[in-house]
Amino acid sequence: MIRQIHGVVLEVEPLGVVLDVSGWGVYVCVSVTESFVLGENATLYTHLAIKQDGVDLYGFSSKDDLTFFDLLLGVPGVGPKTALSILRRAPRASLIGAIGARDLTYLTRVAGMGKKAAEKLIVELSDKVGAGTAPDKEDTEVFDTLVALGYTEREARKTVGNIPAGIVGKDARLKAALSGATH
Repeated sequence: MIRQIHGVVLEVEPLGVVLDVSGWGVYVCVSVTESFVLGENATLYTHLAIKQDGVDLYGFSSKDDLTFFDLLLGVPGVGPKTALSILRRAPRASLIGAIGARDLTYLTRVAGMGKKAAEKLIVELSDKVGAGTAPDKEDTEVFDTLVALGYTEREARKTVGNIPAGIVGKDARLKAALSGATH
């Protein structure tokens, strides 16, 4: 099992990166590509998925993200692509908080999951992630405001997910979302 990979970033693609690892161009599926810079070193904690039609390598910048990804894989019907898609939709800490607090509204509105998928995550993982810290209701309000301003739900989810965690308060978070948005 490949659990960590280190190399120089050769390419940044929409759903992954190519790292030069001792002369090998290794494609790694990642949840966030914005933090990778061409020509710079990157270290990723990885999950190797072997299936009938090939092998996929999934990479994460932190062990906590990898651990949460592995938890998602334990949910019946959730494979690696679905788990990575869930991590692309919202920050890990917010997802854990929503699952622990059984916040169906956050999971369906902000994280963009269907009701059944969100309920399944809550049932399967709420005991494993603990009570956690519920995601800010402010993010739901910021999400709703962005949609009211004409953002698609997908654009609003991405924008809310990119707000730095250190910014608190609905107005400050909305301002940060609008200043960093590419709508």
